[in-house]
Amino acid sequence: MKIQILGVPLDLGQERRGVDMGPSAVRAAGLNAELQSLGHQIEDTGNIHVKIPEMQHFGDRRAKYLNEIAETCQEVAHRVYQTLEAGCFPLSLGGDHSIAIGTQAGVSKFYRDRRKTIGCIWLDAHADMNTPETSPSGNIHGMPFAITLGYGPKSLTHIFGYAPKVRARNCALIGARNLDARERGLVKDSRVKVFTMRDVDELGLRTVMQKSLEVAARGTAGFVVSFDMDVVDPSEAPGVGTPVRGGITFREAHLAMELIADSQGMLALELVEINPIIDLQNKTAMLGVGLVSSALGKKIL
Repeated sequence: MKIQILGVPLDLGQERRGVDMGPSAVRAAGLNAELQSLGHQIEDTGNIHVKIPEMQHFGDRRAKYLNEIAETCQEVAHRVYQTLEAGCFPLSLGGDHSIAIGTQAGVSKFYRDRRKTIGCIWLDAHADMNTPETSPSGNIHGMPFAITLGYGPKSLTHIFGYAPKVRARNCALIGARNLDARERGLVKDSRVKVFTMRDVDELGLRTVMQKSLEVAARGTAGFVVSFDMDVVDPSEAPGVGTPVRGGITFREAHLAMELIADSQGMLALELVEINPIIDLQNKTAMLGVGLVSSALGKKIL
């Protein structure tokens, strides 16, 4: 496989600084060499330029840094589209989870132009389905899933001029365990297939993944995988933007990615919310490299 890596050092979507260094941490953990060892051809296109909070005011308190995030996500969307046009697999490195708005838009547009739709598998401790009207913080990294489904500011929902980018019936959310009070209504009404940590506990990760893969692949060209490192328990992934206890284990995370690889339906992958400032000796980034490798074909035997 020819893989193009795009770094998106965006940390405007949240208030805790540091996730802008996530792409560098993942590269320092040996991502490129690991993927090359699997036989992939790697083209690392570097990082796109992203404005920093010190450069401007946050603007609307309900959707902070909206214009700057929209600008970044538009560039991500175009870069991802160009990657697919070149016959390569897009691998996006965040940055906060706001970058998903661009990744999803780029993949969606590419397949829409070919009269196809896509699905989405979203692994996250949070639902990321707030809107400016429901968000208690105004932080856009808590909104990208809703935006992908067509809810939220038009400058984000209508990149490439249409919404939604993905149909809710082809989306699965895995590992949720920390939802905002006003967010729950949209999550319940959205028709997204949600597997909370209780579902993971009761059903087992394998069953949850099988059901999710069925949802994401049904009638689609394939699916985008959006992996927020905070879906993993903080004991294994301490260096994340918004850690929440009670997440999936090291092996459950690898199993999820191994089953994704086995399905052969993944169209693009993004890895987000790694914060080296609060990490322990780059432990979270090293886990991220391992998980990306599992999703792209690495096997135990």
